[in-house]
Amino acid sequence: MYNNPSDLNTSLPSLQKSRTGIKGLDEITLGGLPQGRPTLICGSAGCGKTLFSIEFLVHGALEFGEPGVFVAFEEKTEELTVNVASLGFDLAQMQKDKLIKLDHVHIERSEIEETGEYDLDGLFIRLGHAIDSIGAKRVVLDTIESLFSGLDNEAIIRAELRRLFEWLKNKNVTTVITGEKGEGTLTRQGLEEYVSDCVIMLDHRVENKISTRLLRIVKYRGSVHGTNEYPFLIDEDGISVMPVTSLTLSHYASTDRISSGIPALNKMLGGKGFFRGSSILVSGTAGTGKTSIAGSFANESCLNGEKCIYFAFEESPKQIIRNMGSIGIDLQAHIDNNLLKFHASRPTLNGLEMHLLAINKLITQFKPTTVVVDPITNLVTVGSVSEVKIVLIRLIDFLQSEGITVMFTALSLNDSISEQTDESISSLVDAWLLVRDIELNGERNRGLYVMKSRGMKHSNQIREFVISDNGLDLVDVFLGPDGVLTGSAREAQHLLEQTDVALRDHAVSSKDREIERKRLVLESKINGLKEEFESLQEQLNKTFIEEQLKQEVFEKNRQEISRFRDSGKSLE
Repeated sequence: MYNNPSDLNTSLPSLQKSRTGIKGLDEITLGGLPQGRPTLICGSAGCGKTLFSIEFLVHGALEFGEPGVFVAFEEKTEELTVNVASLGFDLAQMQKDKLIKLDHVHIERSEIEETGEYDLDGLFIRLGHAIDSIGAKRVVLDTIESLFSGLDNEAIIRAELRRLFEWLKNKNVTTVITGEKGEGTLTRQGLEEYVSDCVIMLDHRVENKISTRLLRIVKYRGSVHGTNEYPFLIDEDGISVMPVTSLTLSHYASTDRISSGIPALNKMLGGKGFFRGSSILVSGTAGTGKTSIAGSFANESCLNGEKCIYFAFEESPKQIIRNMGSIGIDLQAHIDNNLLKFHASRPTLNGLEMHLLAINKLITQFKPTTVVVDPITNLVTVGSVSEVKIVLIRLIDFLQSEGITVMFTALSLNDSISEQTDESISSLVDAWLLVRDIELNGERNRGLYVMKSRGMKHSNQIREFVISDNGLDLVDVFLGPDGVLTGSAREAQHLLEQTDVALRDHAVSSKDREIERKRLVLESKINGLKEEFESLQEQLNKTFIEEQLKQEVFEKNRQEISRFRDSGKSLE
């Protein structure tokens, strides 16, 4: 018995897969389509089934060394060659190089009779020859409904389908079969999905006049796979699928800092700016300078030699470049040096999922270290607030996984802190800057707050946000009797304080002079008393000396008299 399932897994065979080369698809299929097995691609007209299968063949031949056969039942090979030329695929040359083989099988519905003798032996012979002629490893049948367009007998269809799929498996070719979506079923016959090892559903939806293409893996025998609906884009580069990003929140958290482009703002953020790989929201009402902050951030990134992509949903690149030039920031120079790339479009150009996919694709191609999205609130025109929030979660998740620092701008609908747009994203970002109007003294000025900045010490004070010819700056506001003072009121208060300082200096100087005079008078008095004391001391000393001399003379005279008396001499 096996007590540990992991011990058993090491000895079991695993399903081999063929990589498709389609951007994003190999990630959600965990390696590609089942090798040597049939895969059904189904969907309505115009959803991209033929393009999907062509890319599967071309990438297989050019990138993975697996030649392929394309059998078309509707389009002629000449038409198919012209149709995919816009993607840069030269099918004619690839046929000459025996990398692929195109074959058009014409089936006339009136010639098909519903009999028990109906079979696909002719197709097997023709397809087998095509496979052997180039050593094909991949096969595409487009579309399978044409094989059974004249049949209504479900038993015959099911039997021939099984036989076709078994024949393909025996040839050991990885097969893609396209099928039209049926009523209530994945395909018209409703049978192909049951005998296919892998089924991928393509959907082309139009909501509010905006189209969105979605891909879903309905089933995948023998393999774990993504089960969500994934948006995909068809453009000049072919198909690109946007996988739903990881929800495990296991991204690396960098301790490196990146400058905001505004030195005073860096000081409010601990003196070093934002964390690299973080997400920043700059919100505020119209005209508060959100785009200027975003442009300054992009400029600083480029000045440091790092690439930046600026996604604009409101202004054209020329407008942004002109406007930033008025505050001394030259974005055109960074574009010329291939450090800055603009992508400007109206939100209504695509659905939310398509915008997300386009952003993902450009970031993957350009490989920037910083990204600006200006403004995210315009996306509400193509989706609800909750839908925009979901898309932004996925975008932030993708950017954090790549270590890319992103700055979003958001238009606030009013001047309160808990406005609608901030509630939808402020909890997702790492740093939130709020720029708001401050009206006072007949003027409209701007104030900037750091509402939050995760993982770092930051200022909790308001700064006046000043936009001038010399760029952007933050200055300290003044608190007066009526609250915060900005603009001319701040300047007036500043002048008043300077005046007060001057008056205090003058008053201090006057007091110092008065004290100096009093000190001199006092010193003069002290000197006079000292001289008087010294004179008195001298007088006293003089009297004492005279008395001492008198006493000495008297004592000398007395001794002299006594000596004469003792000798008997007369004093005369």
